[in-house]
Amino acid sequence: MSSLAFLVTELQSLASESRRKHPEIREAAEKSLAILRSSPEQATASLASDSAQSDDLLRPVFMGCATKNAKVVAISLGSLQRLIALKAVPQSAVALIVSTMNDAMSQGVDIQLRILQTLVSLITNFPSIHGELLGEALLLCFKLQDSRIAVVSSTAAATLRQLVMFIFEKMVNGDRQESNGTPELSEATLPDGSTKALGPCAKDAFSVFEDLCLLANSEKPNFLKLDYLHKTFALELIESVLTNYHELFRKHTELLMLLQHHLCPLILKSLSDRHVFPLTLRCTRVVFLILKQFSFELETEAEVFLMLLIRMISEDSDASNPDHPGSRPIWTRVLAMEIMRGVCSDAELVRNIWDRYDAQQPGSKVFSSLIVALKRLVTEKPALLGVSAQMMGVGISHAGDSATPSGSNYSLDVGGVAGMVATAASATVSGVVGIIGSGIGLSVQNSAMKLQCIDQLDKADSPPIPEAYIYLLAVQCIVSLCEGFASFTGPLYTSIMVQRPRAAGEPVIRAPAALNLSTLSQDDPATQHLVIVRSMVENGWPALLAALSFIISTNLSDELFIDVLSSYQALTNVAGMLALSTPRDALFNSLSKFAIPSRVVSSLESYVEPPTPRTSTSFTDNLGLTAPIQAPGLSERNLACLKVLVSSALFLAGSLGESWYGILEALQNADYVLNVKAAQASTNRRMNTPMTPSRSVSAMSSAEQGKVARHPLLVDIDSESVLSAVQRLFDASKNLEDSAFQDFVTALCKLSSEMVGMQSDSSTLMESDDSLSPVPISPHRRRVSGIHLPRTLRQGDFGVERLGSVAMLNFHRLIYRAPEVAWNTTTNHLLWIMGLSSAPQPIRVQAARVLDEILTVVPRNLSSTGDLQAKVQRRVLDVLFKQIVPVSSDVPATSTNIELRRMGLETLHQILQASGHTFVVGWGSIFEMLGSICKPAALSRSQSVDSISTLSLQETPRQKPPPLGYVSDRSYTALVKIAFQSLKLVCDSVSVLSPEDLRLCIKTLGQFGRQADTNIALTAAESLLWGVSDSIQAKRKDAEMEPEYSALWMCLLLEVLGLCTDARHEVRVGAIQTLFRAMQLYGATLTLDTWNDCIWKITFPLLDAISIETRRSAFEPGALLNSGLAAQSPEHAWDESKSLALQSIGSIISEFLVIKIMHLDSFSKAWSVFVNHVHDTVSLDRRNLSPPALLCLGKVVKALSGADASLQVKVSEAWECVWKACSDMGSMVLQGGSSQLSPSTNTTQHHRAFTQESLVALVDVIRSTRSISLTLSKEWPLQRLNRLMEILKGVLTYPNSTDYRPDIDGLSPVQVVVLDAIADIKLTGSGVPSLVLRDLSEFSTLPFLAAFHVPILSPASPGTPIAVSSQKQVTYIALSKKVMPLIVELYMRFKDELEIYEDGTLEAVFSAYSIPIKLKYECPAPSKFGKDPPLWKTATTSFLRIVTDSVRRMAAFGDRISDTRVEGIWRQIIEVFRGGILADCTATEGFSLEDQEAEENFDLSLISSLEIDLVPHLGDTRVPDHLIAQLAKILHKGSQLYKSSMDLSCPDSPSTDTTNVSNGSRESHDFEKVDLNIGTTAPGVLVPRERFSFWCFDLLFLICSTVTSGSPISLRVFSELTILLDQESSRKRIAALCLPTLLDRCKTTMVSYIADETLRGYMPFPRAREDELLYVLRKVLDLQLWSGTLWAALSESPSKFSDSQPTVDVTLSPSALIADVVKRSPVAHLFYFYLVLCEIASIPRKTPSAWVITSSSPPKTNQKRRDNSLQPHIGALEEGGDAMEVDARTLARKALQVLGKEMGAI
Repeated sequence: MSSLAFLVTELQSLASESRRKHPEIREAAEKSLAILRSSPEQATASLASDSAQSDDLLRPVFMGCATKNAKVVAISLGSLQRLIALKAVPQSAVALIVSTMNDAMSQGVDIQLRILQTLVSLITNFPSIHGELLGEALLLCFKLQDSRIAVVSSTAAATLRQLVMFIFEKMVNGDRQESNGTPELSEATLPDGSTKALGPCAKDAFSVFEDLCLLANSEKPNFLKLDYLHKTFALELIESVLTNYHELFRKHTELLMLLQHHLCPLILKSLSDRHVFPLTLRCTRVVFLILKQFSFELETEAEVFLMLLIRMISEDSDASNPDHPGSRPIWTRVLAMEIMRGVCSDAELVRNIWDRYDAQQPGSKVFSSLIVALKRLVTEKPALLGVSAQMMGVGISHAGDSATPSGSNYSLDVGGVAGMVATAASATVSGVVGIIGSGIGLSVQNSAMKLQCIDQLDKADSPPIPEAYIYLLAVQCIVSLCEGFASFTGPLYTSIMVQRPRAAGEPVIRAPAALNLSTLSQDDPATQHLVIVRSMVENGWPALLAALSFIISTNLSDELFIDVLSSYQALTNVAGMLALSTPRDALFNSLSKFAIPSRVVSSLESYVEPPTPRTSTSFTDNLGLTAPIQAPGLSERNLACLKVLVSSALFLAGSLGESWYGILEALQNADYVLNVKAAQASTNRRMNTPMTPSRSVSAMSSAEQGKVARHPLLVDIDSESVLSAVQRLFDASKNLEDSAFQDFVTALCKLSSEMVGMQSDSSTLMESDDSLSPVPISPHRRRVSGIHLPRTLRQGDFGVERLGSVAMLNFHRLIYRAPEVAWNTTTNHLLWIMGLSSAPQPIRVQAARVLDEILTVVPRNLSSTGDLQAKVQRRVLDVLFKQIVPVSSDVPATSTNIELRRMGLETLHQILQASGHTFVVGWGSIFEMLGSICKPAALSRSQSVDSISTLSLQETPRQKPPPLGYVSDRSYTALVKIAFQSLKLVCDSVSVLSPEDLRLCIKTLGQFGRQADTNIALTAAESLLWGVSDSIQAKRKDAEMEPEYSALWMCLLLEVLGLCTDARHEVRVGAIQTLFRAMQLYGATLTLDTWNDCIWKITFPLLDAISIETRRSAFEPGALLNSGLAAQSPEHAWDESKSLALQSIGSIISEFLVIKIMHLDSFSKAWSVFVNHVHDTVSLDRRNLSPPALLCLGKVVKALSGADASLQVKVSEAWECVWKACSDMGSMVLQGGSSQLSPSTNTTQHHRAFTQESLVALVDVIRSTRSISLTLSKEWPLQRLNRLMEILKGVLTYPNSTDYRPDIDGLSPVQVVVLDAIADIKLTGSGVPSLVLRDLSEFSTLPFLAAFHVPILSPASPGTPIAVSSQKQVTYIALSKKVMPLIVELYMRFKDELEIYEDGTLEAVFSAYSIPIKLKYECPAPSKFGKDPPLWKTATTSFLRIVTDSVRRMAAFGDRISDTRVEGIWRQIIEVFRGGILADCTATEGFSLEDQEAEENFDLSLISSLEIDLVPHLGDTRVPDHLIAQLAKILHKGSQLYKSSMDLSCPDSPSTDTTNVSNGSRESHDFEKVDLNIGTTAPGVLVPRERFSFWCFDLLFLICSTVTSGSPISLRVFSELTILLDQESSRKRIAALCLPTLLDRCKTTMVSYIADETLRGYMPFPRAREDELLYVLRKVLDLQLWSGTLWAALSESPSKFSDSQPTVDVTLSPSALIADVVKRSPVAHLFYFYLVLCEIASIPRKTPSAWVITSSSPPKTNQKRRDNSLQPHIGALEEGGDAMEVDARTLARKALQVLGKEMGAI
C-alpha cells in the first residue's frame, strides 16, 4: 500500500473519530478526502506549493493536533507524518508544524513518541531546515530526552543521535556541493575569537558540536536554547560524531579548534577530578578517539593524554583504601589499560608516537615510558600469576629450588620466579601447591571480562573486575606491540631482500641477510618507518624481553601462551631482520632456556627407570618433593618454544653468523632429550606399565583445549614433528650464502670439538690446527650443556652427525667453492676425531662414516671439465689415504682402527664404483691403499682349499707401508674382500692406466688370484685378468706402443696359465675361460709363430696336464651312481675342467682353423694329435667327457668347410683322419650294443656305456665329416655307406645307455640325428635307395620287435634291478611314426627304379607294414599326451599308398621283374590284406558307436583298395592260383557275420590255416552234396563289425561277377564310388578261382537256415541270420557270372579255362549235356543252388522279410538287370529309389523263375 493510500486511511480515521465532538474537523477531513480522491497526483503536487488546496489539506491535521483528544492528536500526527513522507508539505508550513508539535508535547507517551518520529521525518525530508528552526526542532528532542519516562527518554536520545549525525552528514554533502557552486555563507565566531564564513550546513554542525562541548562542560550553549544537558549524554554524542566524522574534522580547522579549545580541556579536567565511572568511562573513550584519529593534528594534546594514561597505569592503586587521598579507583587503571591496548594494537600509531616524541631531542619518551610501565605492571604481582610447571620440563622436582642459575641479563629466570613465589607464600608446602596449582594463573576465560570495561556504558558504577584482568591487558599490549613490529617489518623485508628484482643469472635468495638500512633510500617512507622500528626495538628490547620472559614462565592458558610465544618469535625475527644482533641473541638465548630447561638435560642423566611398574602415587610425589614420577623430558610448551626457536633460526639463517653456536648447542640438547625420551618411551611400552604417565604435564590442561582447534604453534609438537622441524633447519643450510654457510659449518665443528673433548681424556687431546683445536670449555658451559657423561654418546655425536647431513646437502660447495669455505673445516675436523684415540669408539666410527659419505658423494657429482676435476680428485684421495693408510706402523691394530680402515676401503670401493672412470690422477695412491692390507704369504698348488674358505694369504707387492697386525683373521678377511671389490672396479677403469700402473695392476691381480678365498681368486683369474687383457689388446693397436703392450699381454697369459691347473676347481675353470677367451678375441691379430706357440705350448700341454688328473684315480663303483656325490667329487671337478678345456679348444681351433692354424707347417701333426686326444678321451676317460670331446671335434670339423682351394689336400687328410676315428668309435658302440647289459653286469661297464648325449655327439661328428667330404667329392661308395648305416643302426638301437629320453610323442635326440644323418645321404648311387629303404623299414618295426626297458641299477645294491614299473622304456614309437610316411616318400621318389623290386626291398617294406596292421589294436599307444593316429592306421595309410603304385609299376616292368620276386611281392601284399581284414577287432566293442563307425569306415579303405587297385592286377598270369584263392578265402572268412557255438573254441586269427591254401585245396569242396539234416537252435555270436563283413561279402560277389569295361558297379554302401575295369581276361581268371569260395559261402548260409528252420519252427531267427539270408538270396538273384566261369571253376585248371572253354561235347548223355551247358550259363550258380532254393521256396511258415529300396535308375547297358541291381543295406534308405517288401520265399521263387527262363521252361 502506498503512502497516499495510508494518508487517505488516516484522514478517514480522523473524520470518523471526530464526527461527534469535533464536526468541524470531520468536515475539513472530508473536504481533504474529496480533494485527494478527485485528483490524487494534482493534490499531492499542490501540497508542496503554497496553494489554496494545501491549506485545505493541512487544515484537518492542524485542527486535530490542537484538540486535547489524545486519539485525535495521534491520528493527526500520523497524517502529518504521512504528508511529510510524501513531501507534500510546503516549506512555509515547517515552522507551524514545529510549533504545533511543541504544543502537543504535553500529551501522553504515545503522542511524544509520535512527535519524535515526526521530527526525524521532518528534518531528514527537509534538508533546508537550518538555524533557529533547526535549533527549535532539536530543542524538542532535548526536552523529551530529559523526560522521566524511560522509553521517551531513550527514544529521544536515539533521535538526537540520528539528527546530529544527519546534521554532520549534511555538512559532508555540503562540502561536496561547494565544488559546484558557492552557497550562502554566514559568519561564525570561533573559540579563539576569530570569525569564519561558513555555509548553512557547516554552521549548523559547528554550532551543534560547540554547544555539545559547552553543555558537557556545564557552560551555556550558544546555539541551543538549552539550560542543562547530562555530561554523559553530551560525551556520548561527541563520541558518536568523532567516530563517524573524524575525516570531516581533519578537513575543517574550525572543528579541530573546537576539539583543541573545548573538548580536550574538558576531557583533561574530567580525568583530573574525582572519578565517576560513567563520566570517566566516556572521557576515556573520547581520549582513545583523539589518540586514534587526531594524534597528528593534536600532537601536544595527544602527548598529554598518553602520559596521563601511562601515569594512570604506573600508579599502583590501593584497593583496600579507595578513599585514600590521591588514589584512583582500580577501574580507572583498567580503563587506561584498555585504551592503551587499543593504542598498542595500532602499529602505525605506535611508530608515529615514537617518531613524534621519543625520537625528538628532547622528548617525552612516551614509548619508552609505556614499555617500562607495562613491564612493571606484569611483574608487580607474581604470586597472582603463578608459575608454569610445564616451562620447567617434565619429570623434575619443582619445589625446594633455591638455586637460581644465572640467565640473561635482561630476563627473569623461571627458578627466580619460583623463589619469589615461594617467598610470597612463606615458603610453605601449601603455598607452593597453591602457586603451582591450576587455580592461579592467567587465561582469557578466567581473567578477562565478558564485556570490556570501556564498553559498559549502561553501568552507573564500575562492574566487578577480575584481579588478573589488568595483567591480561598488559600481556595483550605487549603482544600487540611485538606483532605490530613484525607485521610491518616482515613484508618489507621480504620485498626488499627476497622479492627484489634480480640481474640476469643472479640466483634466487632463499636465506637473505639482515637489512642494511643505510643502503636504502632515506626519502622512502617505508625506509623511514623501518628506521623507526629499529630504534624502537633497539631501545625497548630489554624491557620487552624482561616482560616476555616473565610472562611466558607464568601459569598462562594455552591461548595466552601462544600469544606470548608468537611475540617472542616476532620480536626475534624483527631484531634479526633489522641487524640487531644483541637483542636477537638475547632473545634466542632466552628461548633456548625455555625450550630446553637445563635441569631437564642434567636430570636426564641421573634418572633411573623404576624396576617395577608404579601403581600409586603419594601426596609428596604429586608435589614433586620427591623423586620425579616420570622420566625427565620436555613438555608441550617446551616443545612449542623449541619449535619457535627453530622457526626463527630458519627465518634468520642468512644473518646469524657466530650466533649459530648457541642455537646449535640448544638444538643438540633438544636432540639428546627428545631421542632419549623416545627411547625410554619405547622401553616403557615394552614394560607394559599401564599406570606410567605417557604424556607430559600439559595433558592436565583445561578441558576446553580438546574441544577447539589448536593453534598452529601447538600442533605437531610431538617429538617426531619437532625433530623433523630441526632437520628442516639443517636442510635449509643449502640456501645459505657462502659466507653464512662458512659461519654455520664453523659453529657446528666448534660445537662438535667441545663435545668430543668433553668425552675424551683431557690429558690425551691431540694437538691440531688452531681452527680445529678443542675450544676451552668453562665449567658452567660443561654443566649447562648436560652432555658430558660417556654413556650419553653411545649413539654418536650430534655435531658430527649434523655435519655429515649438512655436507651432503651442500656437496656442491665442497666441490665448486674454495676449500676454505667448507672442505678444509669439515674434513680436518672429522680426521681429527678419527685420529683421537682417547675419543669414544662410536664417535670415531661416526666421524669415519660421515667423512666417507662426503668422500663418496663429491667425486660422483664432480664435473669432468676444467682443472677442477684433478684438484678435487686429488683432494678426495689425499683425505681417504689418511684414513686407510696409517701414519706409521706404530699405530696399534685395535678393532676400532681396523673398522676405520674397513670403512675407508668401502668408501674407496664406492668412489671407484660411481666415479672411477673419471679419475685422472691418484692411481698410485689407490694401488698403495689396496696393497696396504695384503699378507705376505702364498698358497701352494697341492693344497686343496674349499670354495667357502674365508682365510686368504697372498704376497704383499709393496714394501711401504709394511703390513700391519690384525686383531683376527675375520677382520683381515673383511679387509681383503673389500679391497678386492675396489680392485675389480679399478679393472673396470683399466683403460686409463699407464703401462706402469697396468703392470702393477697385473701383479696385484696375480696376488689376489692366489688367495685362499676361492671367490676372490676365481674373480681375479676369470674376470679381472680378462678385463686387463682386453685393455692391453686395445692399446696394442698403437704401432708405437705395440711391443710394450704385447709383452704385457704375454705376461698376463703366463699368469693365467699358471692358474689353469690350480687345485681348486672354480679357479681352474675361471683361468681356463680367461685364457681361451683372450686367445679367441685377439687370435686374429696373432702371428703364425705366436699361434704355433699357443698350440704346442699352451693348448696341448694343458690337455695333457688335465688328462693326467682325469685318468689318475681308478673309478670307484657306486660313487658316481649318485649324481649328488658325483657332482661333489674331485674327479668330477677335474672332468668339468677338461670338458671346459675341450670346449674352449674347439672354439679356438674352429674359429682360427682356416685363417691361422691350417697355415702352420705342423698342421697335419697337430691335427692328428688333436683327433687322438678326442679319441683317447672317448675311449679312456669317463663317459661324461665323451660329449664335450665329440662336440669339440664336431665344431672343428665344421670349420674345415671354410678352407679355400689351396687347402683342399689338408682338408681331405683331415676328414679321413676324423672318419677313421669315428669308425673306431662306432665299433665301440656296436661292440657295446651287441650284448645288452644285464643287471648283474659290472658297474664299471655300466659307467663305460655310451650315453645318449655321447651318441648324438658322435653322429654329429659323422654328419659334419660327411658334409666336408661331400663338398670335395661325390657320395661315398656303397661299402662305406653300408658301414655308415651299420654304425647309425647301432647307435639307434644302442641298449645300454642310462639317459634315454622319452620317444613316444617325439623323437629322442639320437633318433633325430640318425634320421638327419640318413637324410644327408645322396640316393643317387646304385643300391643306395634300397639300402636306405630296407633300413628304414627295419626302423619302423622297432616298436613291435625291439622295444625294451632301460636297465637301471639301484644305488643301494648295484646288483639289484629296479622294478619294471619305475623303469624307463625305449619304445621307438615316435621313430616309427616318423619313418612310415618317410618310406612312402622315398618309395614315391624311387618307384620307377627296378632294383627296389628286384632286390627284395619292396617285400621288406610290405613286411614291415604288415606287423602293425596285423597287430592292429594290440599295437602300443601312438602317443602319451597327444592325439596321434594309431600306428596301424599310419601303416595302413602308408601301405595303401605304396601298394597302389607298386602293382601298376610291376605291371609296367613286366618280365624285367623275375617271377620269384613277383610272387614274393604279391604274397606280402596278400599277407598284409589278410592281416588287415582278419585282425582281432573285439577291442572296438568298448568304443562308442561313433568311434566304431569311424573305425569300420577306415577299414573300408582296405576293401576299396582291393576292389579298385589290386583286383584288376591280381589276375596277372604270373600271380599263382593259390594266392588268388587265398584272397577269396580271406574274404570268405572276413564275411562271416557270426560264430556258431561250435566255432567259439577256435577264434579267428590272421595266422589260421588260410595262409596255406594250395591248388589242391579246392578238391575238398563238395559242390553237390548238401546235408539238410544238421541244424541247431543256438543263436550264435555276432561278430563285432557287421558292416565290414557285408563289405567283404560285397567284394567277394564283385570279383566273381561279370564286370566289363565301362560298366559301373555300385558298391553296397558307398553308391557314389564307381569303378571302370577293363581287364576282362584277368577278371575272368580271378572269378574262376574265387567262385568256389563264394558258392560255398552262400550255400552254407542257405543250408544252415533250412536246417535250423526245421528245428526252430515258429521261433524267430536272430536279425543277423535273417539279414544274411535275404542278402544272399538278393545277391544270388542279381549275380551274373562270366560265361563258363562255373565250368572253369569246376575244371582241373581254372586259370586255363577261365577265358575260354572247350566246345560242348554233343556226344554226352542228355543229363551230362544239360549239366555241361548249364555250367557255361551266366546264372549257372542258380543251377548249383537249385535244391536249396527249392527248399526255401517250399517252406510253409513265414520266411524272413524286409522293406528295401530299389534303384530308380537302372543301368543303361543291361536292361535285363534293371530290377536286380545291387541294393543298399536292408533297411537303409537310398535317395531316388522305391520301397518294396521282399521275403526269402519270394526271392527263392524268383531265382527259380530265372532258372526256368534260362532253361527255356518259362
